[in-house]
Amino acid sequence: MLDKYKNSVVYQIYIKSFCDSNGDGIGDLNGIRSKLPYIASLGVKYIWITPFFCSPMVDNGYDVADYRNVNPMFGTMADCEALIKEADALGIGLMFDMVFNHTSSRHEWFKRALAGEKEYMDYYIFRDGDKDTPPSEWTAAFGTGAWDYVPSLGKWYLHLFAPEQPDLNWENPKVREELKNVIRFWKDKGVKGFRFDVLNLISKPASLTEPKTGSGPRFCKDGPHVHEFIRELVTDTGIEDMITVGEMSSTTLENCIKYSDPARHELSMCFNFHHLKVDYKDGDKFSLMPPDLKLLRNYFAEWQEGMAASDGWSAVFWCNHDQPRIVSRFGDEGQYWKESAKMLGTFVHFLRGTPYIYQGEELGMTNAHYTSIEQYDDVEAKNYYKILLERGQSEAEALNVLAQRARDNSRTPMQWNAGKFAGFSEGGAWLSIPDNYTSINAEAEDSDPDSVLNYYRELVRLRKEHPVIAEGRIKFLDTGCDDVLAYEREGNGEHIVVICNFSGEERTAKGLEFQGKMLIGNWKGSHKMLKPYEAVVMLVK
Repeated sequence: MLDKYKNSVVYQIYIKSFCDSNGDGIGDLNGIRSKLPYIASLGVKYIWITPFFCSPMVDNGYDVADYRNVNPMFGTMADCEALIKEADALGIGLMFDMVFNHTSSRHEWFKRALAGEKEYMDYYIFRDGDKDTPPSEWTAAFGTGAWDYVPSLGKWYLHLFAPEQPDLNWENPKVREELKNVIRFWKDKGVKGFRFDVLNLISKPASLTEPKTGSGPRFCKDGPHVHEFIRELVTDTGIEDMITVGEMSSTTLENCIKYSDPARHELSMCFNFHHLKVDYKDGDKFSLMPPDLKLLRNYFAEWQEGMAASDGWSAVFWCNHDQPRIVSRFGDEGQYWKESAKMLGTFVHFLRGTPYIYQGEELGMTNAHYTSIEQYDDVEAKNYYKILLERGQSEAEALNVLAQRARDNSRTPMQWNAGKFAGFSEGGAWLSIPDNYTSINAEAEDSDPDSVLNYYRELVRLRKEHPVIAEGRIKFLDTGCDDVLAYEREGNGEHIVVICNFSGEERTAKGLEFQGKMLIGNWKGSHKMLKPYEAVVMLVK
């Protein structure tokens, strides 16, 4: 029997930006409740909601101060329980986002650690040292150093992200039990699955001082006990039969197979991000270059075929709350906006794995194109703006980089209609809304049969109609053109070929001599011209 998550689609909600029900300019739980019929109309099976737990919001909720209580800015526990119940009535399961690598520095555990309580100091990673000499010169993910000094303790603590996000010590069994109890708490509330933030960073290397310099997250990825810790968390909480996905920072194919192999009792699937680094110059997110489509094709071929050769499973996606809008990144915001948005959706939804749709992706929402640093909210954007200026870039150059790379590009409020504040709120918006909301919005696209929104609904429907999409083998094809990516799916008596032109120019795909029923597009035969950003899906005879 096919695992329930393999033929499902997940919809991600960034709660702060989805729908504001009370006019304070911030999305909330009741806003999600009000839009459940819309989400159900997409045909998705699960909703992943980003953290709404008590938090000082240094990293927009990924700095959790209390895992078992709702941040009042998002609603109440009663609102949360009602959301779970109403989604369940529509056949939609909720997935909650667990941030277990670190807590907020305002969490009670860390407060007690700072007070010198030995039990709670062992919940975190402290090292002795002179106030002028950190244990190492590691950098954190947001551009600062990875160690902060506590004068009252004479010790440094590790934070792989912001200083306000101290890393937990998973080597301590008490920490692991505390986190299991968090899972049990939400499972008892009726939650159907969990997404785990930067999960492959939880097991730190034996030495946190060697090498002396470099990226802390990179040195901590896929650590010595990570598989053991995940298996213990999953099996002890009884969530093996639920949908679980781990965000895996700079991981390997071998490890992703292990994380998601059902026989190992770890996770249902993994997120990996190698395909979203093909436009990083010299591996630097904030150094721009055009996407290397040959590299993109090779990454997908290696990972898709490699996972298919095992019992492992992938989450497949373009967008999330940490990535720029894909239509702005790999597509076209102008003449071929609609074509490129549809093509990009096609490419992902026929891959082997569980597709994730990020709010607004189904509308073709674009980057924000902010023109001032004051318009940005994200801690990473603000830190790197300073870093880019220190590197010698002008303000205009630094802002151009952020306009293409900043996480706030995906966090702008959901564009519901052409009214005030894009229908997101009646009272304002915590982050500026792109000007194109008057044309790119759910209300306008709902009634347009040729819209990006209705195209995404069709993609989800086709997945349910053709078992080969969820269950079939995958093989990438040679098109003779770096701009044209193609693959075939085969199994259960079906054979599907997917051909996508990632270029704004006409391209010829050579050697693809297939005939059959067109599920998407009208391309026929071999050596035929593909229009700019055209997608073709054929059910081969």
